Amino acid sequence: MSITIYDLAKKLNYSPSTISRALNNHKSIGKKTTLNIQKAAKEMGYKPNTQAASLRSKQSKTIGILISRINRPFVSTLISGIEDAARKSGYNVLISQSNDHYKDEITNANTLLQSRVSGLIVSLSMETKNTDHFKEFTDQGIPVVFVDRVPLSFNSYKVIIDNYNSAFQATQHLIEQGCKRIAHFAGSQHLNVYNQRRSGYLDALKHHNIPIDKELIINLKSLSFEEGKIATEKLLKLPLPPDGIFSANDTAALSAITYLKEQQIRIPEDIAIIGFNDDPIASIIEPSLSTVSHPAYKMGELSFQRILEHTTDRTIAGVSEIFVLDTSIIIRKSSKRY
Repeated sequence: MSITIYDLAKKLNYSPSTISRALNNHKSIGKKTTLNIQKAAKEMGYKPNTQAASLRSKQSKTIGILISRINRPFVSTLISGIEDAARKSGYNVLISQSNDHYKDEITNANTLLQSRVSGLIVSLSMETKNTDHFKEFTDQGIPVVFVDRVPLSFNSYKVIIDNYNSAFQATQHLIEQGCKRIAHFAGSQHLNVYNQRRSGYLDALKHHNIPIDKELIINLKSLSFEEGKIATEKLLKLPLPPDGIFSANDTAALSAITYLKEQQIRIPEDIAIIGFNDDPIASIIEPSLSTVSHPAYKMGELSFQRILEHTTDRTIAGVSEIFVLDTSIIIRKSSKRY
């Protein structure tokens, strides 16, 4: 089994980027630290992947895609946008999923790096709080583009939507339909998308002078179908159940519709519901689900185009730019009372 810079980093208690710089005699690393790391690397039998480095310098025609779960409609559409754009430009893609686990994301990132990708497109896992494992790419001049779930502190190109305003508009729609006790299914708050959607929800309530009830905000680990059912069941047990639900994704919202129908609760008369993403099933379920459009395909296209622009000029590595795409509220039966 070959020794990687990640093995060295773990053994020596340095970040992978520090190990990489020291092995390449980068001036940003002190002489003593460089010598210690190089000595340890030699003792552990580390050998640099010179073939991969050579191929990267010649610009391989492969783009890495690291996403959360490939079976989510938003993610599969995002991948389609990347793949179609890549194919037109003569590029191949390598797809890897973290299943929303931080450790798997690190492992997969390392695998894609060793696979000689010339660029990387990433949507972070639910668990990811530290993004140091992507520094190795930018240290080697490999452009990294984050899409949808993006880190706030990592300097790179980012393709996102206006999650705050979209959530504000979705919540306001429920208010306009007469809802006064609106629950929110929230995702992991360290991620930009769910934090901003929660902020938009809260500010919409404040804007309309509706008291904020913390019991109506349910934090879900993965916003799964099962979690949506449990959350809806919990809400119905409250002394004053909600008359509206804004879910940070469609999956949990669809689960709420299914469970409420089983309980013979009318939608939207008793509880109005709106989701987020506009998954294909949203227009098929009865009643059809109101939601927020999410231009996943366009986001994929833009992500690849940004990589393509920097296959010769690697200035994207270390440069922070944000591209924000528009969304729209899609009103269907689940929330339309008037």
